[in-house]
Amino acid sequence: MTPYDVSLLNVYLKPAEMHITDRPTIIATVLGSCVAVVMFCDRARLAGMCHAMLPFNGGTNGHDPYRYVDSSIACMIKRFESKGVKRNEIKVKLFGGADVLYYIEEDKERHTVGKKNIAKALEIINSEKLNLLMSDVGGTSGRKIFFFTHTGEILLKRLSRTIQRSL
Repeated sequence: MTPYDVSLLNVYLKPAEMHITDRPTIIATVLGSCVAVVMFCDRARLAGMCHAMLPFNGGTNGHDPYRYVDSSIACMIKRFESKGVKRNEIKVKLFGGADVLYYIEEDKERHTVGKKNIAKALEIINSEKLNLLMSDVGGTSGRKIFFFTHTGEILLKRLSRTIQRSL
């Protein structure tokens, strides 16, 4: 099997989805302000990706946990640990968080969902002492990524400049 074997299982993640597998798979997704957190462990041959839309779960508990950065990462860690993977073995890559959706907070300043998603993901990765190998985040362009679970490789394509919208 080569890293780019076309016979590999292909999974496309939509927003608010997660996929974890021990089979060689290509997981793909398209990101704007959302972030994709990729985790893998070479020893356990376990890998996964989430496509989170918003930074905070906001107390919705079990309802749609993959929609949020905080609960998505917590779910991924829990699944890895349930397979015998220690936190120091989990390798992480982070993508997305483009500045495409603005909103106004109480302080009357414009903020972007992308920046908030990135900040929350980095905060959790650091607080959980996970190994962040690389990130490609921010900017104003979307990204399409392909994650090869059996090698840990990522192919990334930048999309043409994204139109910025206010909420």
